[in-house]
Amino acid sequence: MTVPASDTLPAAPEHCWVPYPAPPGGTPHAAAGPLQGLSFAVKDIYDMEGYPTGCGSPHMLALSGNKPRSAPVVEALLAAGAAFAGKVVTDELAFSMSGKNAHFGAPRNGAAPERISGGSSSGSASAVSCGLVDFAIGSDTGGSVRAPASHCGLVGLRPTHERIPLGGTMPLAPRFDTCGWFARDIATFARVGAVLLGEDTGATLAAPRWLVAADVLAALDPAVQAAFGTTLDRLAFAVGQPAPVQAGCGLAFDTLYWAFRHLQGAEAWQHHGTTIERHNLQLGPGVKERFAWSRDVAATGLAGHAAVQADFRARLAALLGTDGVLLMPTMPQVAPLLREPESALDDYRNQAIRMLCLAGLSGFPQISLPLMRIDGAPLGLSLVGPPGSDRALIALSATLF
Repeated sequence: MTVPASDTLPAAPEHCWVPYPAPPGGTPHAAAGPLQGLSFAVKDIYDMEGYPTGCGSPHMLALSGNKPRSAPVVEALLAAGAAFAGKVVTDELAFSMSGKNAHFGAPRNGAAPERISGGSSSGSASAVSCGLVDFAIGSDTGGSVRAPASHCGLVGLRPTHERIPLGGTMPLAPRFDTCGWFARDIATFARVGAVLLGEDTGATLAAPRWLVAADVLAALDPAVQAAFGTTLDRLAFAVGQPAPVQAGCGLAFDTLYWAFRHLQGAEAWQHHGTTIERHNLQLGPGVKERFAWSRDVAATGLAGHAAVQADFRARLAALLGTDGVLLMPTMPQVAPLLREPESALDDYRNQAIRMLCLAGLSGFPQISLPLMRIDGAPLGLSLVGPPGSDRALIALSATLF
């Protein structure tokens, strides 16, 4: 049965769960380990032994069947002593940023119930922000961890691309897909990171060179600029006076945006187009239009956009070196209200991608921290670091609280 998302009333906290019956014997976890005592939720694009993988789509759920084994990332968490609490809602086929699923509803934003949670890791962020679990895993292709983390007042990381294995996970666009997670506090977040990330392969960031993305900031609302400036003043004990830089590294944001959109869209259609057409998937608003657009661009030449990605990655690597940390707001504003029309959410998404694509195209780690507020709603402060510096970036983030 299709359950429409409410535009007027926030969903109950429990609305984030996908109501799958537990397999006989439940899901065992190690009796001891570095994550002992912590509970976690799993975005419904990761395989769980004894459960289907619905991917936010009733059609995909019908095609799934129960999985014979869990994704490696889930197995690692269970082996570390974390207790599995359940699977949670995702935006349809993980191809949205609103947190509104036309089939399964809109998981509640525990930090701002009248606002969207953000997607596509909506249920993961909801479960953590509502206090139902200690942490939750999501995924980030275009911003699906960073956006909900910012909206729901959580810590969230898009790790270095390919840092965490994605076996047993629904792909969207493997060129950009990453596994990320959420927690309410940095100490819990770091415990999970130690299990999932292993040892860093990049910069230690022992003496970071703090930078501000001046070109990103210039495109944002004055209220966001003011909140960002106030936050930097409050963090001066740690960041001093960060040097302003051009995060676009000489490339226009529109150029970066369209490179990301075309590359993501082509891969999204490559992985899901046949299923969508063969089974006539009834996609929800926004998702339907994005896949239709992706179908049309999938046949076009992508070499130029791939060249833009490679060029930008090299430029950002040169800017950050081994000690640079880029500071910027995670999102262009606080989360939109639930009552906003789809057209307004799409405009917000397109503005956000112009910021979020910096880490996406480069493959560099970006962590969002709940350090800003506007009108009582959370807004994330992001740190972008050199590739392979994920755990150093988490440790550095801990000094800012």
